[in-house]
Amino acid sequence: MSNDALGRVRGFDPAKLAAVGPALQPFIDRGELAGIVTLTSHRGRVVQSEALGWSDIETRRAMRPDTLFRIASMTKPITSAAALMLVEQGRIALSDPISRWIPELAERRVLRNAAGPLEGTVPAQREITLEDLLTHRSGIAYAFFSEGPLKQAYEEALGDPAMNRLTPDEWLAALGTLPLAYQPGELFHYGHSTDVLGFLIGRLLGRPLDRVLREMIFTPLGMESTDFWLPRDKRSRLAILYSYDEAAGRLAKVVPDMYDEPPAYTPGGGGLISSAPDYHRFARMLLGEGENDGVRLLKPETVRLMRTNRLTNAQRQVPFAGMPLWQKSGFGLGLSIAEDPVDNPYACGAPGSITWPGIFGTWWQADPVHDLIMIYLIQHQVPVSANSGATIATGRGAAGRRALPVYQHAIYGALQGG
Repeated sequence: MSNDALGRVRGFDPAKLAAVGPALQPFIDRGELAGIVTLTSHRGRVVQSEALGWSDIETRRAMRPDTLFRIASMTKPITSAAALMLVEQGRIALSDPISRWIPELAERRVLRNAAGPLEGTVPAQREITLEDLLTHRSGIAYAFFSEGPLKQAYEEALGDPAMNRLTPDEWLAALGTLPLAYQPGELFHYGHSTDVLGFLIGRLLGRPLDRVLREMIFTPLGMESTDFWLPRDKRSRLAILYSYDEAAGRLAKVVPDMYDEPPAYTPGGGGLISSAPDYHRFARMLLGEGENDGVRLLKPETVRLMRTNRLTNAQRQVPFAGMPLWQKSGFGLGLSIAEDPVDNPYACGAPGSITWPGIFGTWWQADPVHDLIMIYLIQHQVPVSANSGATIATGRGAAGRRALPVYQHAIYGALQGG
């Protein structure tokens, strides 16, 4: 933003706000990140926006405010919002068993030990419900957050969770051959629950999830650059994904597979490509209790349900990816809710702030206390395993991830009295 624009920002210290970009630039100068895009709004008005570094180091293509990013699990809140729109319409209820639409997941078997042999199972005590999917208490796992034989079984049956050549029906049939890691409702276990939720939405409405999201959310909110697929003529807008090569001492390009045409497989848990301005429109809708710029998608009471913790006290004692996250945050319907923002790996600022980040370092937060939205986008791959949450969230073992708290502290440090 220009100095003149910064000077007109109300509620912030202009000098501190102007210092956000310079505070982040060293991560790029040291070669720890290729580039960063940030967008911050206060009371509906953009007060800070930065596009730093490169979307492609090799070609020296600069980051732009509208650069596109693989937002990974930032897809989950969008799919969850679509499901809750259908709840409001009476098409489905939180307590409904999902086998009504996905018979492949009826009569589940459950591992006696989540890391034990696949043959050691017991019958599920009840059906998986819609609420179980929204709160990751279905017992459905991810390969990379699993241990023991289940990890390999997921990899072999389902393949890549992001880029996949299976149809939704084929993928659900494959998932149906696998046991659950835990009993439905037993605990928060991060996995493919939101992918299943997206395919359930598609079956319920009789059309693919990408079309559903476009019609129900993207078009009404003006999210014109958000999709599961990127045609060749738009790929120059997509930021390159990098990882840090320890042996070479520098960032190395990661080249994920890309579709040549719109895919049948559209994972509602992690497949979207989007931009800071587009995701800001979605976050504004949530912060506005279901409405943004005169467009209402959800009732206020539904959004309040989304940001109300559903985890029991016992479930909150179980670490998430090796972190005691639920000691600091709750989890509602598709979102985490900050309760104690001090030293919280996923949130900052004020209690009640909502978020859910993406595995490539993308992060956002909507703070209802300060009417503040923060969006921070990078493309930075780190190793992922069942206990890698500290690396993913805080940068331990991945220096580039340490730029996020710099951004967070700088914005709140510049805020004057809310």
